Amino acid sequence: MSDSATKTNQPANAAKDNAFTFIDLFAGCGGLSEGFYRQGFKALAHVEIDHFCCETLKTRMKYYGYDDSEEAVLEKDITSKDILQKIKEVVGSRRVDIIIGGPPCQSFSPLGKAKDDHNMQDDPRNYLFENYVKVLNHFKPKFFVFENVTGLLDTEIKGESIFKMILRRLRRNYKVLNDENTIVLNATNYGVPQERKRVILIGVRKDIDVSAEDVYMSIIKTHYLPGASEKDRHGLKKYVTVREAIGDLPKLHQGEGQKQVAYPNSYDDCNDYVKQIRKEKDTVLLDHVARMNNPKDVERYKVMAENHWNFLELLEYRPDLGHEKKRVFFNSYKVQWWDMPARTIIAHLHKDGNQFIHPDPEQGRSITVREAARLQSFPDDFVFEGSRSEQFKQIGNAVPPLLAEAIAKAVRLHLNIIEQE
Repeated sequence: MSDSATKTNQPANAAKDNAFTFIDLFAGCGGLSEGFYRQGFKALAHVEIDHFCCETLKTRMKYYGYDDSEEAVLEKDITSKDILQKIKEVVGSRRVDIIIGGPPCQSFSPLGKAKDDHNMQDDPRNYLFENYVKVLNHFKPKFFVFENVTGLLDTEIKGESIFKMILRRLRRNYKVLNDENTIVLNATNYGVPQERKRVILIGVRKDIDVSAEDVYMSIIKTHYLPGASEKDRHGLKKYVTVREAIGDLPKLHQGEGQKQVAYPNSYDDCNDYVKQIRKEKDTVLLDHVARMNNPKDVERYKVMAENHWNFLELLEYRPDLGHEKKRVFFNSYKVQWWDMPARTIIAHLHKDGNQFIHPDPEQGRSITVREAARLQSFPDDFVFEGSRSEQFKQIGNAVPPLLAEAIAKAVRLHLNIIEQE
């Protein structure tokens, strides 16, 4: 990370010595932990196998004032025989209040299943949750947060429901709900400019006088969804749109942009969403660089955005812009419309941006790393380490920090109540 970025990006405050603590498993780049950092939690350890995610985690720990990031970020395979010992060495005698994280979701996602001839039945990642449970049952924190894709709910491995299997393991020491209407959260409801449904399992240790329902009730929705009824809109703000999230960023054509660039507008001119994402003292915008695209894709992007077409309409009205590939789907090319939340940001962005076309037809391009980060609610001062491809992968796999913060706020509320009893 550059010196200029370091100087302008200092945290509001680091965790206090008596702060509630967490261990972060399958940490990714730190979207889930970012929400806990913001709520004053103290990180004891992050466990992550991906090198560039680990570099991002270390950079963010330094941002928050930690001086032990080299030790606290464990770049290790969680299935390693010595993983528990390594975590114990880092944690030492310190109390663990909560364990957070979510095993990789490729084997549970519809996309992952569709790409595998055996429907991911033999994928070893199906059982990575066992390693989460192993660490959980050793440290026995008061709470846990387990995040995954909604495909987890209906995935069967060799005829057995993986969700029921996970619940059985987690319920050994914890109270855990299985009501889909409660455990599936949509990031849009928490101010994220993106439709993103995820399973959020929150466990409460059985000896604690708090129900799991109490914790979910404390995760406060702030925004209503597109198409919500008058009843469901009551007391909530309108969903945050793509325009609100990225409309203020410098205009680019394909291949244009710089790793660091000055903001084109002042903080005072920003809308409410951007003021959550950008700090008043921030002067440098990071990673707003557009991909190069072939001329035919650029024309597709422009025509679809200008006419408000989906891909099938493009093929119908502009057959000259058809695709050479035989396997082309309805959503192979998709524009993110200005006045709606974005569709779910996915790690596939590291391969191409065809499903994330910028809504401005004049720009004729896919979204940048910083635009993807904003649509995921990452702060502008969040530094993603690695190449652009690695950055997109990190962002697509992350939990949106604003959703994570809503969860962290609810957990902190109940931890405070427990301490006062």
